[in-house]
Amino acid sequence: MTDVRSRRPAGTWRPAIPWVIAAVLLATAALPVAAAIERIPVAPEVGIARPLGANTTVMVNMTDTPRFVPRSLVGASDSTLTVHLVNQGEFMHTFTVSKVPGFVLNTAWTPAQLSAWFAANGSLANVSVGPGGTGVASISLNGSTGGDSFEFVSLVPFQFQAGMYGFLNVTSSGPGLLLSENTTDSLAFVPDTLAAGPTHFPASIDVLVTNTGSFSHTFTLAAQSNYTLSPANFSQYFQAHPPLVSANVPSGAGSTVWANFTVAAPGVYQYICEVPGHFASGMTGFLYVNVPVPPPPVPPSTAIVASWVLVGSGVLLGIGVALAAVASITGRFPKKPGTGEHGGHD
Repeated sequence: MTDVRSRRPAGTWRPAIPWVIAAVLLATAALPVAAAIERIPVAPEVGIARPLGANTTVMVNMTDTPRFVPRSLVGASDSTLTVHLVNQGEFMHTFTVSKVPGFVLNTAWTPAQLSAWFAANGSLANVSVGPGGTGVASISLNGSTGGDSFEFVSLVPFQFQAGMYGFLNVTSSGPGLLLSENTTDSLAFVPDTLAAGPTHFPASIDVLVTNTGSFSHTFTLAAQSNYTLSPANFSQYFQAHPPLVSANVPSGAGSTVWANFTVAAPGVYQYICEVPGHFASGMTGFLYVNVPVPPPPVPPSTAIVASWVLVGSGVLLGIGVALAAVASITGRFPKKPGTGEHGGHD
């Protein structure tokens, strides 16, 4: 009697092996791409001008820290600045504006010395606001105040000494366009692109430049539009074409200066720092007046794939190769039909 040993039919999963391997390899290849997508650079910041009217209204919060928020205000000469005051704390505060332009009060003074100084020199505004209360200060800025800076403080004892002060900066022109720029110790303007317009010509533009570091700088604007300066030619260029403005930015974080100028025609105007070595290190920017700012170029991908991505890809690739080898071997040597467990018949 012939004993034919039964065996299970060949598995139905073998035809799917190539597809499984392809999916594994595709996932492996996609990992570095996904890592690169996360590192797409963001477009650089662009400073947008805002119109500065003849009469401006601002709001200042008074806190028990004690602080004025904000502690930097902007007004235009030949205008009236209305300041709405809100006391957010539980103590009395004052909003007292110095009448002496460009004078920085000494925080080492005692409260009596500070009060005596204001009694002798006067103030542009002096408003007291009780806890949780509100107040209004109206400051008239005549034409002679253009380009000046006035410090404001709280006269409540020891609040000024603890940091409750700020500065009112006045533009040198009437209604125009206001911009803000910053200088840094990394020898850069931040932002390095400014946009003003639409506007009529000649256009009055006021740039408040704030130093965020310790080095001194300049904000020097080329007189001609669409002309590119270089570290090798800017000195000769400015001798032939005096800049529209060249404002010295004092050293020290928080120092400010106004760069006030008039632009006669639309175009792209380059500004640089004239301090030796700063322009050569890349300290420059561009002002776009009544012309669109071009979109930033898309740089080539320089993504550095994380090490875990490379390791994971290698592991998955190894698994894929192993599956391919097993599938090849098992697919090439199937057992013949009718063959018993021991390879014969009884």
